[in-house]
Amino acid sequence: MDMKVAMGADHGGYALKESVKKYLTEEGYEIEDLGCDAPERCDYPVFGKAVAQAVAQGKAERGIVICTTGIGISIAANKVEGIRCALCTDTFMAKMCRLHNDANVLSMGAGITGDLEAKEIAKVFLETEFSNGERHVKRVAML
Repeated sequence: MDMKVAMGADHGGYALKESVKKYLTEEGYEIEDLGCDAPERCDYPVFGKAVAQAVAQGKAERGIVICTTGIGISIAANKVEGIRCALCTDTFMAKMCRLHNDANVLSMGAGITGDLEAKEIAKVFLETEFSNGERHVKRVAML
């Protein structure tokens, strides 16, 4: 793999981030971990924004953010211009957000998605390319 992925999580997503990070590193992805660095309580907007900014600025090709539900951290990421963060709970959603929406940040909820499923969702998200279909290009531009 020749893709750099920025990752971030709050305390609720810390353990899952660490597990997915290890898996993706073993799969050959270059991971930039933007925190948090421990399971102590912290604020998800800080890490959602950091990952989104890394992607928006071209420091990483894609991003993955994780909190307990995936909701708050995805909202934070989507506040950054140029970011299309999709909250996915299964591999079909991960595939479709890439094919149709050209999502550049994946959000997951550690309280919703188990470890094995999270790894598969991340893998599908990172391996799926945007379709570049005319209708999808038009719609993404409208976002």
